[in-house]
Amino acid sequence: IIYSWVFNEFPSFVAEDSRRFISQETGNLYISKVQSSDVGSYICLVKNTVTNARVLSPPTPLTLRNDGVMGEYEPKIEVHFPYTVTAAKGTTVKMECFALGK
Repeated sequence: IIYSWVFNEFPSFVAEDSRRFISQETGNLYISKVQSSDVGSYICLVKNTVTNARVLSPPTPLTLRNDGVMGEYEPKIEVHFPYTVTAAKGTTVKMECFALGK
C-alpha cells in the first residue's frame, strides 16, 4: 500500500519537503515548525497498488493555538528498526528515525 495525504480538498496532495514527511511504514504525516499556511483539513489516502483500491480517512483539522501555550518535550529520538534488515544488492532501503523535543 501507499500512503498519501490530501490538504483541504482533492487533488491538493501534501508534498514532502524539509518540513513535511509521510511515513510509508505507519501512514503518519509529520509536520515540523507548523505555520499558519499549514492550517486546514487533512485526509489520509491509502492506495492498494495491486488492486488500485483506495480508502479515504475522515478529515482531521489542524488549527494553531493562539494562547502561547506549547508542550515541552525533552529531546528524544524515536526509532522503530527491526533487529535485522535484509535487502537485495542494488535496492533502496529506507529506515525512518525521528528526532523531537526542545
